[in-house]
Amino acid sequence: MTARTSDTDDVHLVVARQGSFFVGGRRLTAPGTYDPALSPDGSDPGQQFWVDQMYVQYQVPENPRRYPLILVHGGSGTGRVWETTPDGREGYQTLMLRRGYAVYIVDFPRRGRSGYPSFNGPFGTLAGEPVVANRTGQAGVQYAWSRWRLGPRYPEVFPAQQFPMQAVDQFMQHLVPTVSDDAEIISSALIQLLDKIGPAILVTHSQSGLFGWLAGARSPHVQGIVSYEPGFVFKQGEVPPPIALYKGSQPAGTPVTPAAFARLAQIPLQVVYGDNIPSQPIPDLVADGRRAQVAASKLFAEALNKQGGQASVLHLPEAGLFGNSHFMFSDLNNVQVADQLSLFLRGKGLHRR
Repeated sequence: MTARTSDTDDVHLVVARQGSFFVGGRRLTAPGTYDPALSPDGSDPGQQFWVDQMYVQYQVPENPRRYPLILVHGGSGTGRVWETTPDGREGYQTLMLRRGYAVYIVDFPRRGRSGYPSFNGPFGTLAGEPVVANRTGQAGVQYAWSRWRLGPRYPEVFPAQQFPMQAVDQFMQHLVPTVSDDAEIISSALIQLLDKIGPAILVTHSQSGLFGWLAGARSPHVQGIVSYEPGFVFKQGEVPPPIALYKGSQPAGTPVTPAAFARLAQIPLQVVYGDNIPSQPIPDLVADGRRAQVAASKLFAEALNKQGGQASVLHLPEAGLFGNSHFMFSDLNNVQVADQLSLFLRGKGLHRR
């Protein structure tokens, strides 16, 4: 069983400050001259539009700890995933606020409240010129079921399952389309947020794991990173061979410069995995990809630690937590999962006020 720490929940939820803002972004101007007589038709010519900004909402408790948490959502999601669980319990936004951390939640660029790079007419096209591809991607229920480990296949459920299955429809309804995500744009927006608020801890999930590593490698303000089931980066020229799947292979990670990898080796890092991940190749390639990520995580931690890093991999069953899905911070035992986050931060001295 997990040990509770002195960072456990306060009785009262007290918010000293809260608000929202945008960071990053750029302005595009459509050629031509703006004609207000055409405005009912949604005319583009001569108008300026903002794109690639990042929406940030924040809450700060009284007497906050030194380093705030920046919570970064994953694929097909928005910052909403950190707020309230699908079945209405407290999410990390308030769980960690109760523990004394200021909490910043983002919708990263081209997602959610950050806005989509679309204007008037065909998606992603400004004055006849494509800004992004006129294409979106969406996780359907069947894909989500096995990729995010709600069960071995739709509509079966794992015998040990902490995801609030009675609210699975609420969860599916929060998913949004993916629109031409750009790792450089997203990681740069995170760096601009860090430049604005100062030293902080990144908590990333799945797709955003890569963006967190890239931001940590470039920003002196990243004090720690905890990443839930992410992808990985490796030093250029030292990316491990592709990891075998049931059929085919999956890249072990994304190459970064030796200097970027050396910077990551200076940051306390933890990678966290849930339960019900295959230990042997299985025909479901969607689910088998997670097994490949687990293998890559060990190589990632080893490579960092060879450079004097502080990287570790936590499998929640090893901490006595069973049945956790890909969204362990929303699962029925998310308080105990948050305890593991608190333990890591305390162990690295990142909990001080």
